[in-house]
Amino acid sequence: MITAGDFRKGTKFLYNGEPHVVVTYQHVKPGKGGAFMRTKMRNMITGSIYEETFRTEEKFEVPDLKYRDMQYLYQDGEEYHFMDQEDYDQVVLNKSHLEEVLDLLKEETIYSILYFQDKPIDVAAPLFMELKVIDSPPGVRGDTAQGSANKSAILETGLRVQVPLFVEEGDCIKVDTRNKSYIERVKK
Repeated sequence: MITAGDFRKGTKFLYNGEPHVVVTYQHVKPGKGGAFMRTKMRNMITGSIYEETFRTEEKFEVPDLKYRDMQYLYQDGEEYHFMDQEDYDQVVLNKSHLEEVLDLLKEETIYSILYFQDKPIDVAAPLFMELKVIDSPPGVRGDTAQGSANKSAILETGLRVQVPLFVEEGDCIKVDTRNKSYIERVKK
């Protein structure tokens, strides 16, 4: 059990039978009456964000959440197939589970899938991925005053990122999946 007074950013708790995560919180101690927590929280199943106020002594259950490493196998129409790395069971997910990582899906890559009551509710990509540039216009020096410029590139997964002018088609680059940005060119 967790009390509302223990809420911090990222705290996970059960509210109305569904897992929620604290986005922001504010502890309020009015001059008269009991203290309370003004909380902005996100439903981990639907993704909706809303605000709620709780008394600091209110208790909530901790949700039974499990992370499982799964390898992305292939896409079949609107279905995406993953394989559990422990027992080799295959799981089929639809687009609604993959909205955050849809442009980061690469075959044979391991993704972390969050389960609540034995149902997948979220998919997280690895923090860094090495992806091949499949389309990028040639970089032209002199277009900028400072000499450091970026251009748009399309990667093998369909992700579009800004890269330095020296990156060419066929290069492999490292991408930070948290903000989907270029980090460095990778030598193969």
